[in-house]
Amino acid sequence: MASYAVQPLARPPDVDLTLPGSKSFTNRALLIATLAEGRSLIREALLSDDTRHMANGLRALGFTVEIDVARREFAVEGLGGRIPSAQASLDVGNAGTAARFLTAALALGSGRYHLDGASRMRQRPAQPLLDALRQLGANAYAVNGDGCPPVVVEGGPVSGGRVEVDGRQSSQFASALMLVGAVLRDGLTIEVTGGVVSEPFLRLTAASMRSFGASPELETSGGRLVIAVPPTGYRARDYLVEPDATAASYFLAAAALTGGRVRVRGLGRGSAQGDLRFVDLLARLGARCEIADGYVEVVGARYGTGLRGLEVDMGEISDTWMTLAALAPFALEPVTIRGVAHTRRQESDRVSAMAAELRRLGARVDEAGDGLTVHPSSSALRGAAVRTYDDHRIAMSLALVGLRVPGVVIEGAECVSKTFPEFFAALERLR
Repeated sequence: MASYAVQPLARPPDVDLTLPGSKSFTNRALLIATLAEGRSLIREALLSDDTRHMANGLRALGFTVEIDVARREFAVEGLGGRIPSAQASLDVGNAGTAARFLTAALALGSGRYHLDGASRMRQRPAQPLLDALRQLGANAYAVNGDGCPPVVVEGGPVSGGRVEVDGRQSSQFASALMLVGAVLRDGLTIEVTGGVVSEPFLRLTAASMRSFGASPELETSGGRLVIAVPPTGYRARDYLVEPDATAASYFLAAAALTGGRVRVRGLGRGSAQGDLRFVDLLARLGARCEIADGYVEVVGARYGTGLRGLEVDMGEISDTWMTLAALAPFALEPVTIRGVAHTRRQESDRVSAMAAELRRLGARVDEAGDGLTVHPSSSALRGAAVRTYDDHRIAMSLALVGLRVPGVVIEGAECVSKTFPEFFAALERLR
């Protein structure tokens, strides 16, 4: 799919949706299942580029990972923390979670392992994780000396202990260490230094681990987050993946934007996904929102009229800030988003990319180092072919504008396959 022309909705949506499984839970469950002892079945999993890169990386290490596409299932044979292959080369494409989680898992092996990815992956930071693995006794380094992939991990296996990791660039470094900590002989105590972005993902990691029998504990001590992971190991199990809260954000936002009703089934009260808090922002914009047992629902004001402005730090739910930015031109007051400087080093420079493409559509945007301000500009919006920078979240967010504005074309629309291959089909269901 080279491009996708979004057609404005003829009427507000009134739909119930079932969305694909959470990428975050799927990738965590895949790694944990290989570290458990025995066969695990991961049901209602997300099948996307990112999860396939994770599965293929595990296969390259010698694990048996079977995919049933029709049933959306992974079957995984775990080996209790042992890495079968003594050497391997892994290609993670542009999958950040796969890159960080697999890098930490390589320290469990006893050989030499090489991990690389796409050109953009070679610009994404890995040094804080490599530093932490070196503290634990692994020889882990960036091949080009720039703190980014390709990386090599050799020696080991490590036995655990205490480690510090910088959390300012990504929570995935600490999550990666947590995941392997449960199978280390001495367990692992992780002190997250410098603050942490997207802290809710660490609690999501803890929830995933507990589902397989581990018992991590997170607490703040002296202003720093300390994570204790006892050496409990993992138990193989039948695991059900809940729908992806970040994917849900686009459709719940569509309800707020168009004055419709959208209910996402299977996601609701009790979820560990921090991005479900995006619903609170939709309520602040003026939508009527409900998070219940088994579903979340948003009802917008008539045709999205009366969206209010707000100023918000979205560092903890930064995968959803672009969704809010796409709604912002339709608000009656400015919308200021802060705390997302770290997203400049993700799949694209997301701050500059969103600012540029919203301006291309006619919005008035002020860019700052850690975010942007979008001014009320719905009357100035116009159709245009927008760039995606090969970034799935840019593509999916900007598609929302096309639900109200004729002539919006998403170039490079195939990039949504990274996390949500069926996105545009699901968007059509709003009709």
